[in-house]
Amino acid sequence: MDNQRIILFFALSFVLLLIWQAWQKDFAPPSSSPSVTTEQVTDNAVKVDIPAVPSSPVEQAPATPVIIDNKLESAGRIHVVTDVLDAEIDKRGADLRQVDLLQYPVDLSKKRQPFRLMQDSERRVLIAQSGLLSANGAPDHHAVYTADKQEYRLAKGDDALKVALSWHDENGIEVIKTYTFSRNSYVIGVEHQVNNGSKSDWKGHEYQQLQRTRPGDDEKTRFIYTYTGGVIYSEQEKYEKIDFDKMDNNNLSRDITSGWLAMIQHYFVTAWLPPQKQTYQYYTKAPDNRPYVLGMVSPEQTVTPGDSGSFSSRLYVGPKEQKRLGRVTESLKLTVDYGILTILAEPIFWLLTHIHTLLNNWGFSIIVLTLIIKLLFYKLSEASYRSMANMRRLAPRVTSIRERFSDDRQRMSQAMMELYKKEKINPLGGCLPMLVQIPVFIALYWVLLESVEMRQAPFILWIHDLSIKDPYYILPLLMGISMFVQQRLNPPPPDPVQAKVMMALPFIFTLFFAFFPAGLVLYWVANSMISILQQWVITRRIEKSHSNNG
Repeated sequence: MDNQRIILFFALSFVLLLIWQAWQKDFAPPSSSPSVTTEQVTDNAVKVDIPAVPSSPVEQAPATPVIIDNKLESAGRIHVVTDVLDAEIDKRGADLRQVDLLQYPVDLSKKRQPFRLMQDSERRVLIAQSGLLSANGAPDHHAVYTADKQEYRLAKGDDALKVALSWHDENGIEVIKTYTFSRNSYVIGVEHQVNNGSKSDWKGHEYQQLQRTRPGDDEKTRFIYTYTGGVIYSEQEKYEKIDFDKMDNNNLSRDITSGWLAMIQHYFVTAWLPPQKQTYQYYTKAPDNRPYVLGMVSPEQTVTPGDSGSFSSRLYVGPKEQKRLGRVTESLKLTVDYGILTILAEPIFWLLTHIHTLLNNWGFSIIVLTLIIKLLFYKLSEASYRSMANMRRLAPRVTSIRERFSDDRQRMSQAMMELYKKEKINPLGGCLPMLVQIPVFIALYWVLLESVEMRQAPFILWIHDLSIKDPYYILPLLMGISMFVQQRLNPPPPDPVQAKVMMALPFIFTLFFAFFPAGLVLYWVANSMISILQQWVITRRIEKSHSNNG
């Protein structure tokens, strides 16, 4: 096999990766969902078919909450500011309607404008709702709460900030919904306290849900696909994507113990985390022309007259920083989605972060990581480059055989195999070692693509953000030049068609990488430069050895 095909293997693997991403985005088959029963529920004279909550383990639960229309009603806002969050809570349902991440600017040209993760605008919706369901009276996300203040700020020296809203009915049922914000934390505690002032038992459930619209064109990353949609976690199924198409096709209805649910997007996640060791009913809804809903309902609680009871959960609203996610719950780190190569990507990310601890620059950390990976695969690469060097040395003789037996392919193959056997060269020797390394390179690709740590991370000179394209296209040009140089170090392809393909590859890849994040292109340039040096040294050594022996 011609060793020029080694580069084609890399090119093919990368193109296949892009094709697989596009296929996952548009044609991945939906997973089967359990059968769902429905019942009619009347809310403000609007009837909507919704999934019924099963009788076990959440016994005799009322139907899951109903979305009335696409326009989210408001009863006034409460402004909450901490050191990392700028949030708005609507008195209608005490929903969390808007969250800005103060430490994450929209982009480097708008450093004073924080990234808005949650919002309820006309074009885009991502909100967190929670409420109670009870035949004895309870506030859902349509109820109107009251609060003592319109603005809350985390005071200097305080570690926590509590925002309490209250609701009550004429029967003596009072519900106090409390949000607890903490310093330097994206975890928000949510508690419903039920004070039963009536003369009968209060029985009910708590629900938590996320509402989200499909991502618009302005939210999608050009040329690179990253998943946006719902996910759930269970100890049985582990990490499972519930995308918008699945929600359209089937309403989820599943009992999960010690799980959680989330809406994720590139770099950021919003997740409801219920208490562990409790079984919740998970559900989805996809009303026409309305935001999609992913939610869960708690087991039933009973509060006797004159007594109090409470439901509590946590809400994570922030970046997919793996250290932070791990402190919340280890399984939440799965929202940093490395795909099927997670087993390789996780140690790569671990090594990259430790290098960054020493260098304090993600660009240089990528270069050092690339060097370490090349050293780990040095023996495999050496075998590959030795094979290529020997094939290059034999290129004139191979060309002569092809010309001599151009009309007899069987005789041509036989003569070439005799030549390889005589020179003790394995024509596959250059390809197989490189194929072994491809999964590692693809895993590193996902690490650089998925890690929020790369977002707005500077390198040097003109590279101010490794997560976006090189503004002057210098790195893609260097990558194209390095591919061209590598080709010159390889034996020339005897087949004219293959030679044209090889000549076109540097230009094609330069165009591809011109729009890729600078961090990914930096890795490829560093890998190519190190490979060129390694291949040049080995090729010179082989040529010198045979020259001395000749």
